[in-house]
Amino acid sequence: MEDDVRRKPALHEIGMVLDTMSVDEIDERIALLRGEIERLQAERVRKAAGREAAESVFKI
Repeated sequence: MEDDVRRKPALHEIGMVLDTMSVDEIDERIALLRGEIERLQAERVRKAAGREAAESVFKI
């Protein structure tokens, strides 16, 4: 019976095979990826603000 239990990977890999995933598993992956996109966007904003602050200090 343990052979029938599907183990889903902890992480999503770009280009991974999707045809073995259920709709619920795909929805979980979408939520995971959306969360990661939000995290990346927040970090980008933070870094851009730091860069702008540094550039303003060195402007003549």
